[in-house]
Amino acid sequence: MLEMNNNIDAIKQEVLFEVAKLAYNGELEEKKEGLPFDLIPGPQANFRCCIYKEREIIRQRIRLAEGKAPLAGVESKNIVQVINSACEGCPITRFVVTDNCQKCVGKRCQASCNFNAITMLRDRAHIDPNQCKECGKCSQACPYNAIADLTRPCKRSCPADAITMDENNIVVINEEKCINCGQCIKNCPFGAISDRSFMVDVIRLLTKPQLKVYAMLAPAWEGQFGAAVTFSSISEALKEIGFNGVYEVALGADFVAASESEEWAEAYKESKKMTTSCCPAFVNMIRKHFPMLQDNMSTTVSPMTATAKLIKAMEPDAVCVFIGPCMAKKGEVLDTLGLKGADYALTLDELYAMIRAKDVELKPTEESIQQGSIYGKKFCVSGGVTASVIQSLKEREENTNITVKACNGAAECKKALTLLKAGRLPEDFLEGMVCEGGCLNGPGSILTGRVAGVNREKLFAKADARDIHENLKSYEELEFSMHSK
Repeated sequence: MLEMNNNIDAIKQEVLFEVAKLAYNGELEEKKEGLPFDLIPGPQANFRCCIYKEREIIRQRIRLAEGKAPLAGVESKNIVQVINSACEGCPITRFVVTDNCQKCVGKRCQASCNFNAITMLRDRAHIDPNQCKECGKCSQACPYNAIADLTRPCKRSCPADAITMDENNIVVINEEKCINCGQCIKNCPFGAISDRSFMVDVIRLLTKPQLKVYAMLAPAWEGQFGAAVTFSSISEALKEIGFNGVYEVALGADFVAASESEEWAEAYKESKKMTTSCCPAFVNMIRKHFPMLQDNMSTTVSPMTATAKLIKAMEPDAVCVFIGPCMAKKGEVLDTLGLKGADYALTLDELYAMIRAKDVELKPTEESIQQGSIYGKKFCVSGGVTASVIQSLKEREENTNITVKACNGAAECKKALTLLKAGRLPEDFLEGMVCEGGCLNGPGSILTGRVAGVNREKLFAKADARDIHENLKSYEELEFSMHSK
């Protein structure tokens, strides 16, 4: 088994693995009730207060692996979901008085509190959590910085302000605000937030020989399984677990670069500023939080949708499954079903569980197939979309003096969109990537950080230097729309 990023990822992987095994064998409905006992045999608890809570968390994770909400009887279409039984373990007092408290004569903390939540004990001030309204005035008033702000990591990391707490201090996700970026999932130290999966649905399709099911690998897959696992290697493994064929989404990215270069050139002539449309979390951010900018968003479909359209132009009855590190892609699938795009989306950790469930070995090989250009492959890196579109403009001998703001992470995206809204964005175009570093650091990755980066660069170094438009000539006879409108 590959080394996971952390213990939470390892727990999730084992649940996905066991569910995938049962789904492939057609035994999921029959045996899933026993899985919590198999995974948590007891009598000692492994990571919680007791085995009963651990088993309940596993039950809720199994439901997510099946594509359901964690709690039975609760309906929710959101991709990001709260595992209530895990969320209960999170500390609930936001403002806490530390040892820095000098119990000073001025008592500025107490004077600043409008809710009588602060009293003076023998050694320090005390904040009554039942009275505290979390306004933060005491923390601001303390001259010794003795009051710590322990904002929950999930809430602090959410770029959409979509997280609140209910009367029991369990996290509630506002689906009207949530952009499905998965930052809360990455940052919750209790593993109390996770994503719904299409994995069981996909496995059931793969077991039907009459269907033609194709995998579409996002550029960010490279490096996730080591530097020796090439596209040829992963393609063979995917065919062994049931897929009929495999395509690089880097090929769809080449189509996107060509299409967006046309849009950019036209918009530049009209002095109209535009944003890219590749990152689904960025698109959700615009639609939900900056709706007045939707007309500035590129109408070119994402590389995922473009690749699916290409496959279906060749084989109309094909079922297309996107595989990458992005959880927001699952939401994009649901939003674009009418565009003849991808039918399902899986994260890389879900794919790995399926490979393990079928006991398939990822065999290293020097031989590799390349479908997309190196520019398409680098769509997964912050700034990669911009570089690809500029390259396409060069190949078309169009104006390449266009200036672009490449936003690396949600905070930069929000700042740039705010400037665009106010008419103060200096650049001509805006590339948005909600995950810092780009898609390669998505929450559905197996590996992130330096190791994954080194692996990826070794694989990228083997790619040939084909041009974008040269690469697309092989598909000129195929007709499909590259636009969402």
